[in-house]
Amino acid sequence: MKLHRINALVQRHLFLYRRSLPRLMEIFYWPFLDLVVWGFITMYLMRYQGQLPGVVTFFLGALILWDVLFRAQQGITISFLEEIWARNLMNLFASPLKPSEFLAATMVLSIFKVTAVSIVMATCALVFYDYNVFKIGLSLIPFVLNLVIAGWIIGVLTTSIIMRYGQEAEVLAWGMVFLFQPISCVFYPIEVLPKWLQAIAWGNPAAHIFEGMRMVLNTSVFPADHLAWAVGLNLLYFALMVGWFNYTFNVCKEQGLLVRVGE
Repeated sequence: MKLHRINALVQRHLFLYRRSLPRLMEIFYWPFLDLVVWGFITMYLMRYQGQLPGVVTFFLGALILWDVLFRAQQGITISFLEEIWARNLMNLFASPLKPSEFLAATMVLSIFKVTAVSIVMATCALVFYDYNVFKIGLSLIPFVLNLVIAGWIIGVLTTSIIMRYGQEAEVLAWGMVFLFQPISCVFYPIEVLPKWLQAIAWGNPAAHIFEGMRMVLNTSVFPADHLAWAVGLNLLYFALMVGWFNYTFNVCKEQGLLVRVGE
């Protein structure tokens, strides 16, 4: 074993971190994210200890709905990565296939994934924890539909970034959705957040969805205001992200970046 060869290989990988934000996030952001999310959960439990109704109900329901959001995002980004890994991206876009048609196909795939995973999680929750996710009632339907759309928005954003910046951004396919987790208020109410962060969280459709879920479980009142905000924000962000995807695709096409994606 030669020390200089080991040192050279170590330096080679360290140099990759100098100008790669996704790699730096792996070191700095994700540990910070874990600390922040579980810190807010701890504050929530300490504030309402002894008074919190149905802790298991809150966390299992939140976990299942969060996975809906995660799988909807994965359905789009992983489908795009599959084409990159198969070296099939150029073949697709050399055909008459339009970017909008490609997005529509990935969204259909994401619905299949969300449906399959949701059935598995709902069944396991019922069998192992005697928790019926459908106890939320008909309110669950608009919640889930809006979570799927929110996942699509993040998925289209992630796909655009990977298309533009290539292989070094592929890690975002698994991590991008977690950037939004602290302000999605999945496991704790929005009032746990600092005031300045609450203002940002209210602009996140997922926060309204999870707040609405907690309102249904606590009061059995249908959260029409949260649902209206979630729908409005989703429609706005979805239109913006589809427009951004088309713009990014045209830029990559003009600059020949599609040929180098994944290389």
